[in-house]
Amino acid sequence: MPTLPPGTPPPGLYGSGRPSRLMAGLERVTSWYVPLAGRRGTYRPRPARDERPGELEVVGRQFAAPDVVALRLAAPDGAPLPRWQPGAHIDLDLPSGRRRQYSLCGDPADPSAYRIAVRLIPGGQGGSAEVHRELTEGARVRVAGPRNAFPFAREERVLLLAGGIGITPVLPMAHEAARRGLDWTLVHTGRSRASLPFAEETEALARRHPGRVVVLADDEDGRPDAAALLARASEGAAVYCCGPAPMLDAVRRAFPDSGAAGLHFERFTAAPIVDGRPFTLLLRDGRRLPVPADRSALDVLRSAEPATAYSCHQGFCGVCKVRVLSGAVDHRDRRLTPAEREAGDMLVCVSRAEEGTLLALDVPAPGVVPAPAVIPAAATDEGETPLP
Repeated sequence: MPTLPPGTPPPGLYGSGRPSRLMAGLERVTSWYVPLAGRRGTYRPRPARDERPGELEVVGRQFAAPDVVALRLAAPDGAPLPRWQPGAHIDLDLPSGRRRQYSLCGDPADPSAYRIAVRLIPGGQGGSAEVHRELTEGARVRVAGPRNAFPFAREERVLLLAGGIGITPVLPMAHEAARRGLDWTLVHTGRSRASLPFAEETEALARRHPGRVVVLADDEDGRPDAAALLARASEGAAVYCCGPAPMLDAVRRAFPDSGAAGLHFERFTAAPIVDGRPFTLLLRDGRRLPVPADRSALDVLRSAEPATAYSCHQGFCGVCKVRVLSGAVDHRDRRLTPAEREAGDMLVCVSRAEEGTLLALDVPAPGVVPAPAVIPAAATDEGETPLP
């Protein structure tokens, strides 16, 4: 077939040898329209957006209680932040290298900033003091997330229980429940009314929704009874609870005798090991480390290798992941995918092995510099460390 010079319309379809008038007309139209469309409306694929916030700036700082600082974090260029749902949290990589998880306690509909709250714990691991000291207005901090290990399912009837700083993930749930017209009740407990974070915001919520918000202070009402708290739930309601370990343990014990239909909770620290069996870790340098029934593999590893990286202590963040060279793992995390487990990955903070099992780990020998250590939040330190 002969090659036509560029711009020459093809001949007619029926062998006349003359250029096709139809094709010539189409050529003139496209020669005019295509450049115009290219300037105005041509679709061009956009590069995929990185949903990680990256480095955020402290754009607001105020005290939500005498020892609780609330921070607003925004993108330095003012770009909108990734969306989130009630119960979500973000990870902060503090200047010292510590990593902390904090629940988002602002408005999920506001993409301009994230709000977190951090209670100062003088005898803690130092993370809360660093936040209070270093994260002043204008400071920048690396952020990962948001992720949600405590999702709000928006059941028709819900009881929201918060102990102290545990109000942070629960408060957005209350606002969401009110917005959706659910049958909801919020109970906020603490040592005293003065110690409760976001008291003014909670009081405003109570004024807008009479009978929906209950505040219980130990110095006025005595220590709350878990059964009495659960009795506030409507029949068949779902319960969402966040607070210190004693509160969560009491609620879990009382829950089977309540009329509630489901319990969702988030705790500050790892749950105690109640069904562990002893097993042994084998390191690359030949050391054998016995893991007792009441200790985690992470605790034993850190005793031998203090620089072992970790963060949440609850099988959520993935920082403590190691590769298992041999041995069967009893996976107890909710982070690893089936493919990662099949490949031999293990989260040593929660996962274990059957009694008497030897797990060979791909852990560096002495003198090999591992990943930087990440210090976890202590009990009631820094706010919430999520539990899947």
